[in-house]
Amino acid sequence: MSETVSLPKAMLRGFSMKCPNCGRGHLFGRFLKVADHCEVCAEDFTPQRADDFPAYLVIVVVGHIVVPALLWMEMAYAPPAWLQLAIWLPFTLFSALGLLQPTKGAIVGLQWQLGMEGFAASRRRMAPVRARNATHNDLSVRL
Repeated sequence: MSETVSLPKAMLRGFSMKCPNCGRGHLFGRFLKVADHCEVCAEDFTPQRADDFPAYLVIVVVGHIVVPALLWMEMAYAPPAWLQLAIWLPFTLFSALGLLQPTKGAIVGLQWQLGMEGFAASRRRMAPVRARNATHNDLSVRL
């Protein structure tokens, strides 16, 4: 990869569950299991340490949507408790599960772009290759 990938671009690629480096390879092998490497550009993902941070972010986001909506519905319509449970439990479950993998991908993209954890060694190793490719691309554009 010859271009430098910006932080927002790396996180967006991760959020879309693609490789933060090339944007084409799959980031996940299973639901929350990050692949060992990208099948397109061979970027190594083993240094990632997303751990529980994506889950905390999902809890904050979903909680900030569900709790005010639940309170608004209670104040405006006062539905029975069974109806509130029937609405908000599935919504909370599916929202959390739907956001968990993309959020983890965005965190991996953040770690990759900033060179956090073991990604720093990978970025140092790839810097000469990227610089050489960038110089080669600059020369070919000028021609």
